[in-house]
Amino acid sequence: MKIELFDFHLPEELIAQTPLEQREASRLMVLNKDTGAIKHENSFRSILEYVKEGDCLVLNDTRVLPARLFGVKAGTGAKIEVLLLKQIEGDTWETLIKPAKRVKVGTELSFGDGRLTAICVNESEHGGRQLEFRYEGIFYEVLDSLGEMPLPPYIKEQLEDRDRYQTVFARETGSAAAPTAGLHFTEELIDELHNRGVHTAFITLHVGLGTFRPVSVDTVEEHDMHAEFYQITEGTARLLNDVRSQGGKIITVGTTSTRTLETIARDHSEFVEASGWTNIFIYPGYKFNAIDGMITNFHLPKSTLIMLVSALAGREQVMNAYEEAVKERFRFFSFGDAMLII
Repeated sequence: MKIELFDFHLPEELIAQTPLEQREASRLMVLNKDTGAIKHENSFRSILEYVKEGDCLVLNDTRVLPARLFGVKAGTGAKIEVLLLKQIEGDTWETLIKPAKRVKVGTELSFGDGRLTAICVNESEHGGRQLEFRYEGIFYEVLDSLGEMPLPPYIKEQLEDRDRYQTVFARETGSAAAPTAGLHFTEELIDELHNRGVHTAFITLHVGLGTFRPVSVDTVEEHDMHAEFYQITEGTARLLNDVRSQGGKIITVGTTSTRTLETIARDHSEFVEASGWTNIFIYPGYKFNAIDGMITNFHLPKSTLIMLVSALAGREQVMNAYEEAVKERFRFFSFGDAMLII
């Protein structure tokens, strides 16, 4: 299947650079995955009209690390930018560094006038470096005071309130990017859903920067999907099994929740407590076993995310919906508007 089948023209001005003042103020496109019919709603709060009593929304409670650090090279004072990617063991992290050519094995770095220091212990290609950090106190507290949010490369504006790149239910620290479909929810909206008999269940999938990596092959089948850590608790598994047995719909919030549940469904006959790494790649032709619908944002052309959405609702219907979204000036990507596929 050619990658070009998932391309579309996106005017640059439709890429949302900043979040709206109110999370619920995003617009909502509703796509019927069976018929392709499209409805437009002026507020994300309209989701209340489409999710019914007994249904369950599955949300990703991962929390984004303020993983971008700006420091200097010890001795020379040369400026260095570090992006934390993954904790390897203890205080050793896999990172990306700019400019990488200045950082070799043994190079020492300093951040925040020495409140945090690091030494390079290994090199890899494409700017990858393993750093061993040194500090006093608790690492995540030091990082919280010194780090900046690792916003996606297509966002050029400075984020004034970094909590707007966190969901209101974020609690498990470890992501390099936000599960952006969840950014539309407020605590008040979640309470209203509960009052109407809608369940919420939480999973964790720590989003890696691979989610922004462009697909560089010509055909979908050639693409090597990145792996991400996921976790689902016994309580969440039990709730999802109960919802399924009682005829409720399981609606994931975001592609990350979708990939997590479909990984569980692939490996087990029911929802179970589990954790591990998943590189599941969902594209048209895939048969869904875990979910009935999905809330998602509008994704990049030729991305693995638009392929996943196309697997659920059909490529032609999704591309038609995206064409209409462009025509109707919907806002795209992380801080953009939402789509409900049901």
